[in-house]
Amino acid sequence: MTPPTDALDRWADLVVNFGANLQPGQILAVGAEIGKEEYVRALATAGYKSGARYVDAVYHDLHVKRARLLHAADDTLGYVPPWLGERLLALGDLRCARVGLSGPGDPGVLDGIDPARAGRDQLPFLKESAKVVNDRTTNWSAAPAPTRGWAQLVFPDLSPDEAYDKLWEQILHVLRLDTPDPVAAWRERADTLVAAAGRMTERRFDALRFTGPGTDLVVGLLPSSSWQAARFETIDGIEHMPNLPTEEVFTTPDPERVDGTVRSTKPLYLAGKIIRGLEVRFEGGRAVQIDAEENAELLRAYTERDPGAARLGEVALVDREGRIGPLETVFFDTLLDENAASHIALGSAYLFTVDDESEHPRANESQIHVDFMIGGNHVDVTGITTDGDEVPVLRGGTWQV
Repeated sequence: MTPPTDALDRWADLVVNFGANLQPGQILAVGAEIGKEEYVRALATAGYKSGARYVDAVYHDLHVKRARLLHAADDTLGYVPPWLGERLLALGDLRCARVGLSGPGDPGVLDGIDPARAGRDQLPFLKESAKVVNDRTTNWSAAPAPTRGWAQLVFPDLSPDEAYDKLWEQILHVLRLDTPDPVAAWRERADTLVAAAGRMTERRFDALRFTGPGTDLVVGLLPSSSWQAARFETIDGIEHMPNLPTEEVFTTPDPERVDGTVRSTKPLYLAGKIIRGLEVRFEGGRAVQIDAEENAELLRAYTERDPGAARLGEVALVDREGRIGPLETVFFDTLLDENAASHIALGSAYLFTVDDESEHPRANESQIHVDFMIGGNHVDVTGITTDGDEVPVLRGGTWQV
């Protein structure tokens, strides 16, 4: 079964021409898992119609990854061939457009793998991605690509056809492709998010406090942490939407000032495994204790990757007005789930959300970037000023600032 042709064409056009905002003459690089070939081909068609010089498709095969995790020597699992990172840096040097496809293509392929070993092989994620994003040399976007395996993971009680149809229906909804003018709808939502980011930046809070069931966490901010949302701009002035869909307002925290305990509000799908009931305790900025109902060892392995892997590189706020959260669907896909609820990320930071370049060395550096969801309508977010005053930021998922 393949997606409806009309829906697939409209999906590809939105992702290429609005999300990544491909310019005539640019190279378009597409990254996807095996099993998403039809989506890559639709993106290639949309790209060439819009003047792409060349479309470069790269596929990641999870079955090959499984063979490595089962049989490779333990001390080789963290090895990344240098040409993979060099290609990504070259895309930046050539000012390319990039599209990545999210959503688990074959959710069960890594079943039975030791979570600790799985955490050592983080491909297809590349540490060079942080540099390319921070240098703003590519206009890029990530978008969900529904597969039948993914649909069964999300809707296990439905038949395969019903699950696939429902997943497609919800993807069309969260991408606003069910509106008469999806681009206009996205521009309106982006205006709202950018305005919220501007108000947060104006307040220059010293820290944020998250409180809710199992959560009491204080996340310090840098003096010049600025809040960003929806629209990015390359160093050459090309505006693009890095995430489709996007509902978040985010910034860079102070990696040395995070204290307390936080409980995830959604499962985390990472490296082919589901981490449920995640609880993390921070002291002096470091994640010193990581527990979960299952697969905690996987995230622990990620945080051992380098000195910055156990510290925060992002804090993001999500209100209740977006289209993802109200569905109350757990998508087991970070792109979608992180835009349904406020979240934090272990690992690398975004330097463009720190206004004062002298503070850039304080931002976290790491080879990983792992988001997990900690927010919801029952989690309060409070801003703490430099004088220690507390100001409501989110209550019941509604902006107070």
